[in-house]
Amino acid sequence: MAEASRSKGRKKIPICKIEKKASLDVSFSKRKKGVFKKASELSTLSGAELAIIIFSPANKVHSFGNPNVETIINRFSSRNSIQNSSTIGQHIKALQLANASELNAHLHNMVSQLEMEKKRGEELDRTWDGRPHKFWWEDSLDEMDKEKLMELYKLVEITEKNLEQNFESLARSSMISNAPFPFAYNNSDNGLYHGEGSSYGPVRYPFL
Repeated sequence: MAEASRSKGRKKIPICKIEKKASLDVSFSKRKKGVFKKASELSTLSGAELAIIIFSPANKVHSFGNPNVETIINRFSSRNSIQNSSTIGQHIKALQLANASELNAHLHNMVSQLEMEKKRGEELDRTWDGRPHKFWWEDSLDEMDKEKLMELYKLVEITEKNLEQNFESLARSSMISNAPFPFAYNNSDNGLYHGEGSSYGPVRYPFL
């Protein structure tokens, strides 16, 4: 009989969400007070500055802080801002170093290409300086073969025709026909002659 009346002791409550709303509200209120009490004891015993923010099942805010919640939050935010600024500065510095390295490599490549082009130009200059003539029509007529002489003759003919066309175009223009001009173009004589009564003879142009 004595054994039956002996207390079984405190029951262990399983840790799981309470489904009954009334029991849930009671449990939240009791445990919230316990959390705030422990936080107050910790702050009093150790001098720690802390802040606790709790949202109830009804989405209401409950908080506790020492010295106060706002001071702790501002302190935490400013510390994070400093850390973020430091991290951003490190990233910027790393990017600057990477860009400088890339620019140096590009500059080195450009200088190398410039040196190569300079050497090529010097080689071309030496090649041209070593030749007796730069163009074949600069050779003496006595040194030209028949083929080169014919090419030179055709070149002279083309030059002559171009000059004739230019002079005819000038003679037909209204500016020359209306202006007092001391000489005119003579197609039959292949040259220029002065007007009647002039004491000057025909004026001829090159290659004719």
